[in-house]
Amino acid sequence: MQIKLLTCAILATAALSLFAAKQASPTVSGDYLEVRSCDVYTGPCFANAEMGLTGKEGILVWKVRQGIWRGTSLEGLSVIAVIKTDGTLGDLRYEPRSGRAVLIVDAKADAQQRAALTDLAKTMAGRLISEVSEVKSSAIEMTVGGCSKAGCASVMAPNLVGISTRCFGDKDHICGNEDTFYPPLTDVDAKPAFTELAAYSGSGLDLTWQSVGTRSAFLGTFGM
Repeated sequence: MQIKLLTCAILATAALSLFAAKQASPTVSGDYLEVRSCDVYTGPCFANAEMGLTGKEGILVWKVRQGIWRGTSLEGLSVIAVIKTDGTLGDLRYEPRSGRAVLIVDAKADAQQRAALTDLAKTMAGRLISEVSEVKSSAIEMTVGGCSKAGCASVMAPNLVGISTRCFGDKDHICGNEDTFYPPLTDVDAKPAFTELAAYSGSGLDLTWQSVGTRSAFLGTFGM
């Protein structure tokens, strides 16, 4: 009897381990870029001056390198969420904050992939996308690399979004005690980067915005 119970316990443990391994393997993964309208890597003096006044806008980009989402292959496709809230994004005292968003899906996607990309963005962003104002289709070009510290990236959706980031340099440190003040807005593996340009020039949010020369980006990878 004890041998049977021990055997059942071993089999159950093995089954749980196999299930956990399957759960740990992401069904879709790729590159992630996020820019905000305030510094995310900064000293408290700068962050406190911006809190509640700026940082209410953000652009989140997911480029799928491999994987299937909701039964649909999204390999090589991208989706962008342009977000607007009523307060500073990333202020942990008020997170999670809900917001409006314009979604930009890859023009290469068919109808089924468009739906899957929309669902992926909403799932990854959670309450940040509590309302979708518009879903637009556009060519999306995203490149990552060319920097030893993994900070260089560019994103272009013609007439809608333009982003360029790079690694931090010695001249980008102002206070001397800078750190990652705000964490990334989604559950990703990302590091802060310097924003050379971040701009949204489309409709749907009752505003357009542009940020130049700020420490307001995160670049990394995602898996879901």
